Amino acid sequence: MVEVVEDVIMDSDDSEDILPKTSEEMAELKKENGNQLFKIKQYRSALSLYSEAINLAPEASAYYGNRAACYMMLNRYREAMEDARKSIQLDPTFVKGYTRIVKCALALGDIVTAETAAKQAELLQVGSVANELRTILTLKQHEADATKAYHAKDFRKVVYCMDRCLDISPACEKYKLMKAECLAFLGRYQESQEIANDILHFNKGSADAIYVRGLCLYCEDNIDKAFSHFQQVLRLAPDHAKAMEQYKRAKQLKKKKEEGNELFKVCKFQDAVKVYTEALEIDPLNKKTNAKLYFNRATALSRLIKLREAIADCTAALKLDDTYLKALLRRAKCYMDTEDFEEAVKDYEKAAKMEKSRENKRLLQEAKLALKKSKRKDYYKILGVERSATEDDIKKAYRKRALIHHPDRHSNASDAEKKEQEKKFKELGEAYGILSDPKKKTRYDSGQDMEDFDGGMSDIDPSHVFQTFFTGPAGNPGEFSFGNLPSGFSFQFG
Repeated sequence: MVEVVEDVIMDSDDSEDILPKTSEEMAELKKENGNQLFKIKQYRSALSLYSEAINLAPEASAYYGNRAACYMMLNRYREAMEDARKSIQLDPTFVKGYTRIVKCALALGDIVTAETAAKQAELLQVGSVANELRTILTLKQHEADATKAYHAKDFRKVVYCMDRCLDISPACEKYKLMKAECLAFLGRYQESQEIANDILHFNKGSADAIYVRGLCLYCEDNIDKAFSHFQQVLRLAPDHAKAMEQYKRAKQLKKKKEEGNELFKVCKFQDAVKVYTEALEIDPLNKKTNAKLYFNRATALSRLIKLREAIADCTAALKLDDTYLKALLRRAKCYMDTEDFEEAVKDYEKAAKMEKSRENKRLLQEAKLALKKSKRKDYYKILGVERSATEDDIKKAYRKRALIHHPDRHSNASDAEKKEQEKKFKELGEAYGILSDPKKKTRYDSGQDMEDFDGGMSDIDPSHVFQTFFTGPAGNPGEFSFGNLPSGFSFQFG
């Protein structure tokens, strides 16, 4: 509790009229009653009595000191500072006046005033302000650390330092607004705006608070409203450097973004990429707008079939704004196009949680199906045909490749090579066995696993498949000769 002026003992005599007869006596009684209310924490009532005492005896420094103490308990530090200054103006030796100035100045973050009053109290050699001096040093250190962190763009450190400063100086607008500004740079817009709004509630003309609100709007890509706030700041404080800088930057950023969008609309994708890149260099701290710029550039890059670069830009956008659904869906589509199906499924799963729409559910199912297909053998690739291949195309492809990979053709190869050719020959038989059967082909194309087919793949004999294509001399189906080879050789099916 803030110390109040000691009670003044009033001498009285039973025979005397106890009612005060002079304004000074009435003021003293008001002060005494105020002290009693102060002790039981009835500060508002005490404040009224101290004010009455001052009106009756405006030259009594102690009354101002007591009212200053009361204002401090009500967190009205500016009014408390005014009364404390009045008390030492009336009595330059009034030590409590100096100590209260120190406390008020600290609460308000006014280090210069706090130091000056503390040194004056020391010169009077009454009481101790050692604790206050240590607090001043601590406050100075936090301020210095915050300034250094601000220039290094370490805004988390600034917020931490400002919180420590506000522990000492809870009524300091400067500390609150520096914290609010850095919260905006960190993307914590609601917290930042709440601080600015609280200050504007009591001080509607605070240019710095209006600047912080404009900064939040600017960082949330609400450029037009941000313009009006910055303009209001500059009307109140024409030399407000930060507002002027952000105003110019906002205009430049808006112009570049719109220029890139216009180029995209007329399909000048490479030029759009260039302009979006220039826009991204304007203000690295504007997370929301930069997230949109990364997404726009990713969209242009995807039109240029630069899918890996598009994926990188979508990732950059999501790093700045992890709720950016469009960027998530764009990246998922790029993953699908690059056949990175596992990553596509992850992104579509996130998208489906963010927005439970039929379209997102459909995209997720398609990605899962594509992933399932990708983990099976690609029989079209094994045969070397497109998915649109006709039955005749499939037969021709099998005939050609079967002759290349048949084990008898590699009878003189190393054991490892023989094993590899046998594997390829078997896969060719599997591929043809599935793709030549309309029912199995349909089920394969729909994404079903090989194990889902009747009998699995065990019912496909690659040698039997081969026999259906080739017959030996005189129509003998059991013998085939590789007559095209220089030496010529034949093999028999067992």
